[in-house]
Amino acid sequence: MSEAEPWRDKIIHSMKNMYVYILLCVDSSYYVGVTNDIDRRLVEHEDGIHPKSYTFTRRPLQLVYIEYVTSPLAAIAREKQIKRWTRQKKEALIAQNIASLHELAACKNDSHYAIRNHPDKDKPS
Repeated sequence: MSEAEPWRDKIIHSMKNMYVYILLCVDSSYYVGVTNDIDRRLVEHEDGIHPKSYTFTRRPLQLVYIEYVTSPLAAIAREKQIKRWTRQKKEALIAQNIASLHELAACKNDSHYAIRNHPDKDKPS
C-alpha cells in the first residue's frame, strides 16, 4: 500500500472480476450462476463437490454463456434478473439475439399501459 493514498490500494484490491454464467445441464435445463473465478467454479460443478446442488445430478454440464460484470453487487443483480427469465429469453441471450430479447421483454399483459392505451386496442381484428 502506498503511504500517500492507502485507500487506493484497498479499492483496487477489493475490485474483483465477476462473471455471470449459464450452464446447459444434461437434462436440457439451464443453471444460472455467479462467480469471481469461472475456472474454479466450473471444476466444482463438474466434480460435483456439493451433492445437494442443482447441477449435481444434472452432469455433464456445458458452459453456454458467460458475461463479465464489474462489481459483485451488479453480478448478483444480473444473476437474479436472468434467473427470472423464461427459457426462451435465456436462449435468446445465449444466442446473442438482441432482437428476440427485446421482443421477449415486451409486456403482453392486457393491463400494461402500452397495450391499454394503444389506439388499436378496441378495433376488431
